[in-house]
Amino acid sequence: MRCVIARFPFELTKGGVLESMKGVKPEPVSGESVTIGRRHYPVKQVGQVLTGQDRRDFSAAEVTRAMAQLGFTCRSAPGAEPAPVGVLSSLQRASAMLGAPAPASATA
Repeated sequence: MRCVIARFPFELTKGGVLESMKGVKPEPVSGESVTIGRRHYPVKQVGQVLTGQDRRDFSAAEVTRAMAQLGFTCRSAPGAEPAPVGVLSSLQRASAMLGAPAPASATA
């Protein structure tokens, strides 16, 4: 599959990714991750191994998109899930404590 990462074209295959990541020890995952084989790798680590580019040159989204298209399981950053419905954010909670604004009185 042809994909573009950091404005450079790459020809990636699932087998090629598996071969490239063979023997690579996964770093601790703190953000988005991809499951390759039985291991979970940070997407930035995978991108660096596959492209040979510095991690600052590409986004995690570019690598995640390519890995998902190849059929790998990708996970978003822990805690990136949206808040459940009905749970107020701290700003909403503070606003509710202050109450609704008073209607403007017409003085003339």
